[in-house]
Amino acid sequence: MTAPDKTPAPALRLEGIVKTFPGVRALDDVSFEVRHGEVHALLGENGAGKSTLMKVLAGMYQPDEGRIFIEERPVTMRSPLEAKARGVVLIHQELSLAEEMSVAENIYLGELPRRSFGRVDWKTLYANAQAILDRLKCGFGPKDRVGSLSIANRQMVEIARALTVDAKAVVFDEPTASLTDAEKVVLFDIINDLKARGVGIVYISHRMDEIFTLADRISVLRDGAHRGTLIAAETDEDEVIQLMIGRKLDLSRHEREAANLGAVALRVEGLSCGSLFEDVSFEVSEGEVLGFYGLVGAGRTEIAETLFGLRQPTAGSIRIGDETVSVTSPADAIARGISLVPESRKEQGLVLGMNCRDNITLPQVGDLTSGPFVSDGAEVAIFDQYRDLLKIKTPSWRQAVGNLSGGNQQKIVIGKWLAMRPRILIVDEPTRGIDVGSKSEIHALIRDLAKSGYAVIVISSEMPEVLHVSDRIVAMYHGRITRTFDVDEVTEDNLVAAISGIGQDKVA
Repeated sequence: MTAPDKTPAPALRLEGIVKTFPGVRALDDVSFEVRHGEVHALLGENGAGKSTLMKVLAGMYQPDEGRIFIEERPVTMRSPLEAKARGVVLIHQELSLAEEMSVAENIYLGELPRRSFGRVDWKTLYANAQAILDRLKCGFGPKDRVGSLSIANRQMVEIARALTVDAKAVVFDEPTASLTDAEKVVLFDIINDLKARGVGIVYISHRMDEIFTLADRISVLRDGAHRGTLIAAETDEDEVIQLMIGRKLDLSRHEREAANLGAVALRVEGLSCGSLFEDVSFEVSEGEVLGFYGLVGAGRTEIAETLFGLRQPTAGSIRIGDETVSVTSPADAIARGISLVPESRKEQGLVLGMNCRDNITLPQVGDLTSGPFVSDGAEVAIFDQYRDLLKIKTPSWRQAVGNLSGGNQQKIVIGKWLAMRPRILIVDEPTRGIDVGSKSEIHALIRDLAKSGYAVIVISSEMPEVLHVSDRIVAMYHGRITRTFDVDEVTEDNLVAAISGIGQDKVA
């Protein structure tokens, strides 16, 4: 007689999920489960189908085929509210908050406590919200307007929503993208607390250190299909990455080739901008990648914005080639051959509802007119050129940029500024929120641009990134350059020391 199976039913299970959109099969017969009291990481490149699968689970999309089970009971999720009522909560990567409403109203949106005649029970609402905020160790109150909060604090409001129900499964989609290190610690404590209470956690992230800190199991999607599930304690980053992208990555440090550098393209001397940065001097040559590395607030982005004319310097000089120039606006910068790929592609670099072609040609649309009309043929030709050069994956130029993966969105931004034929390209946080496979492609692109003669400045918060792509690295601390390294002389220890102000008086 066979012993009965005592394995507890999973908190949730998806079986044979298929989801198609015009021109793409986003999910192809995907099965996935998360057990009670486990953290199950869901990994894959941008566009692999992770977020689509979770939106099916949360009732935002309806599957074309397949079934969903909650503790082995088949269910249909017709809306996020229905999913939440069944104990499944999705914490979005993209914030979905009502900015003009209070923190408490956002936390309990759609389920505000009521008194007689349908009136909102404000006292209960604020008390319940305050209890959740206390648990999350938030430094803001339930009556604060969400629009007045920082991005990181708005993310904490999203997380607070998950704690309002008796959740069976909580999906975290890139939850740490906007959080400080201290806030990450609080988040991880909350996840471990939910896990200890038997809640199943689905954790989506591109950050491998987080995955191996939190996850019990790891499932991988590639091209909309399930490629395997691994036990986190029995695998490593290399195996996971190879499963994700189907190849090994080149993570070696770049070797400087000074003999191949051209003329100095940009020289900055004694540049200051109020209290943001002071007495900054550096140069970058044609064919060189100059990396800027430092802690948040060190002044790196502010230097880029000053070079691009978004801020006005209070002292110092900028030389492009042999000419000292005054850059008072982005139009000045573009005319002088400087382009800036900004830190936030979605907020600063793209019009998400606009198609791919129009995003790439937007800065030069005035030069593409024929009479009162924009030349469609010229725009399409420019798009085709940079789609091929940057290997942009999109069904057609008509696709809205907001529907592309993060990596392809970043390539659109880079293509937009390359199309302006700059001499100097500044790229701020080139791979933020991008999967490891797309990171590798962006890194290779940066090196190829340098080889073709561009002077490239890369600003990054990731040490492996600046080590991998840079010829030289500028370390910054509190608005000042503390040291400039050749990539073949830098070590992790002396780079960390330089961005931490250690021995600052001894290095220049």
